[in-house]
Amino acid sequence: MLLNRKYLPIAVTVFLFALMFLAGAFRYTGFFSLQVFFNLLIDNAFLLIVAVGMTFVIVSGGIDLSVGSMIALTTMISASLVQEQGWPPAVVIPLVLVLGTLFGWGMGAVIHYFKIQPFIVTLAGMFLARGLCYVISINTITIDHPFYQKMAQTKVSLPGGSFVSISVLIALVVVAAGVYVAHYTRLGRNVYALGGSEQSALLMGLPVARTKIAVYAISGFCSALAGVVFTFYMLSGYGLHAMGLELDTIASVVIGGTLLTGGVGYVAGTFFGVLIQGVIQTIISFEGTLSSWWTKIVIGLLLFLFILFQRLLLVRPAARKL
Repeated sequence: MLLNRKYLPIAVTVFLFALMFLAGAFRYTGFFSLQVFFNLLIDNAFLLIVAVGMTFVIVSGGIDLSVGSMIALTTMISASLVQEQGWPPAVVIPLVLVLGTLFGWGMGAVIHYFKIQPFIVTLAGMFLARGLCYVISINTITIDHPFYQKMAQTKVSLPGGSFVSISVLIALVVVAAGVYVAHYTRLGRNVYALGGSEQSALLMGLPVARTKIAVYAISGFCSALAGVVFTFYMLSGYGLHAMGLELDTIASVVIGGTLLTGGVGYVAGTFFGVLIQGVIQTIISFEGTLSSWWTKIVIGLLLFLFILFQRLLLVRPAARKL
């Protein structure tokens, strides 16, 4: 076989993205351009950041439902402290990153030491973070601080007259760091071993507790960083920001070729999973006559097909062994 079976899901993801982008290029004038591609990244930078953290969680065999609420909480804390309390962004941004990391660390500790399902713990985290948003304020808090305005408006020029935002550069750094950690560090190898079999990881003497808590801390950090980027994007804090984003994030990771059962997955695949969501949104925008809800419909169908595809990949090797 020319392609190793474990690389097949990510190969399908890359092929699907290329096919959809080319289909858009043939159908719509002006679609096939560097700026349209970069716009996919500009509009989905926050989703890309949080999806990197989610990739580590799902590869480890877990799930994190709190990411969307953590983004909203980050925007609310940032807006409240900067706009209403007059705190400098240089203090607020590191503070929310630390809070997000500690929030994820706490959930990971509860999951491991109390042996509670990640779904339940992170669901509780989702409600807690969303509820805290409304403790701060039930209204939108608009941010007009010069630093946030500048971060929102700054365009980084690229060859060919195209540009990206600061948020895209942050997202790409996170992706690069995610790839490095996943494939070139001891932590990354431990995450894959944990996702393959927690019992085997224990028997091999791997630090299961430290690894499990670390992946949720990483997810919390990425959620908080995505919240910072989302604040640049929206220039406001609001308790309803990022509603349902946890489901978009999980969809991006699964479409990117990560198995929901854990043990197999690639940050690079997640990158293309996010781009697929972006290209669907762009095609619907170019079409002009379709409702934005078609994005959810197409993502739902793709998610369903990818889960079936993953299941077939797992069943066929097992059938050979029998």
